[in-house]
Amino acid sequence: RCRTIIMTPEKQDVPTDRGPAHYLRVAKRHLDKVLDAWSEPTDWADLATFGLYCLEALIRAASLVAGKGVVRTHWGKAEVADALHKEHGLTDVATLMADLNRARKANAYGDQEFNESDFNAEQIAIQIESFFDEVTFFVDARGRTEG
Repeated sequence: RCRTIIMTPEKQDVPTDRGPAHYLRVAKRHLDKVLDAWSEPTDWADLATFGLYCLEALIRAASLVAGKGVVRTHWGKAEVADALHKEHGLTDVATLMADLNRARKANAYGDQEFNESDFNAEQIAIQIESFFDEVTFFVDARGRTEG
């Protein structure tokens, strides 16, 4: 038998006191998996999944420093990424996030179209690593790495 568990806000175990440094550490763990996944043969499932998660953790770190608060959905984080680009000059990664999310879904569920030949795994890894460096600098420059 299956049981459905409904999480109410007071029952959710979602820490609210995590600072930017925590999310940079999370992003680094995901980045390490990205860097392992891109080489031949490319592990597209890991590249897409951990690439997206890395970008999302970076967006969370940058958004906390920028005073934007916490966003928990994929599309919400893409909107924050766009705002961080427009307001703070960070690289626009919203399209990359959407591409990685489609690739992640294609590999996880098989319900999305994904043609590997449309993407360059090495360039994706480079973009993610570059954004990691950029957000790390953004956070450090504001001296708000507690957490």
